[in-house]
Amino acid sequence: MAPPLPSPSTAPPGLIHSAPGLPDTCALPQAPAAATMSGPAAETPSAIQICRIMRPDDANVAGNVHGGTILKMIEEAGAIISTRHCNSQNGECCVAALAQVERTDFLSPMCIGEVAHVSAEITYTSKHSVEVQVHVMSENILTGTKKLTNKATLWYVPLSLKNVDKVLEVPPVVYSRQEQEEEGRKRYEAQKLERMETTWRNGDIVQPVLNPEPNTVSYSQSSLIHLVGPSDCTLHGFVHGGVTMKLMDEVAGIVAARHCKTNIVTASVDAINFYDKIRKGCVITIYGRVTFTSNKSMEIEVLVDSDPVVDNSQKRYRAASAFFTYVSLSQEGKSLPVPQLVPETEDEKKRFEEGKGRYLQMKAKRQGQAEPQP
Repeated sequence: MAPPLPSPSTAPPGLIHSAPGLPDTCALPQAPAAATMSGPAAETPSAIQICRIMRPDDANVAGNVHGGTILKMIEEAGAIISTRHCNSQNGECCVAALAQVERTDFLSPMCIGEVAHVSAEITYTSKHSVEVQVHVMSENILTGTKKLTNKATLWYVPLSLKNVDKVLEVPPVVYSRQEQEEEGRKRYEAQKLERMETTWRNGDIVQPVLNPEPNTVSYSQSSLIHLVGPSDCTLHGFVHGGVTMKLMDEVAGIVAARHCKTNIVTASVDAINFYDKIRKGCVITIYGRVTFTSNKSMEIEVLVDSDPVVDNSQKRYRAASAFFTYVSLSQEGKSLPVPQLVPETEDEKKRFEEGKGRYLQMKAKRQGQAEPQP
């Protein structure tokens, strides 16, 4: 696995992005709030907002917008603001590379016909990385009602356009309070540690099983093979991180639907780690499998492998990984019980216990946040 965030002498772990074209999306620069921070140059805002109406092809058959569609919009906003910031000072031109998306919870479903408002703001910069925090609001344009649907934190690194294996320095930002920089540094160190803990996933392979039994891992495990084309990539020939995340969510959704046989929606996504770039012309294989089930949720591990079929000098490699959590819904949108997973092999039992640990840890964290403050 690549290091948490690359130094100038190491290859970047993320995928290359440029500010993607958004034919039906408006990107609106916003002045940063005085209580947060301001960028180094007045003409380079540290916050933007994009918005787009949700269409039928953005949603599942029940009308709920795919989590991958929202993740793609989140990454588009992050790529725009981070690339813009990293080029805000005179120097070598660069493009922002996505290194990690921290855990994001889908707080409320979004439906066809609603407008998604995605706000992105730069909240911390280290020498070679940018932290972007994103909020997603849904708007019912008939009633004017708005609600928060997502919050996410993304980390980018700037890569030289002349040499995409070269990581450049990030222009500093000016904080209105010293505590903001200290809090950002703590978040930076925490995400580095989390990335280091995902090393074991890089050698894991999902094997097909003949005639699997219902409710087993092999019964619902799924894969998707995708040839990376020009429309998936930036002008520099690398896949947009949002495209990869959308495909990951699609595979996780297939796994969840096969396991439950009901309408399913994305509830949350654990940290998505990008280990290496995916180039145009590669064939990527996205694997998904259930690792843990609670009474009303299921955890699905998603692994992305890239095969550079036109380049014999490079072997197949792990490009990204994440854990998605799905819930099962009735036709009325009410939560349904999830069929319990039946782990068979020792590896499946080990992954089940690890998933249970993550579930209990997150449950305790949510309960702690819900407790009234004295």
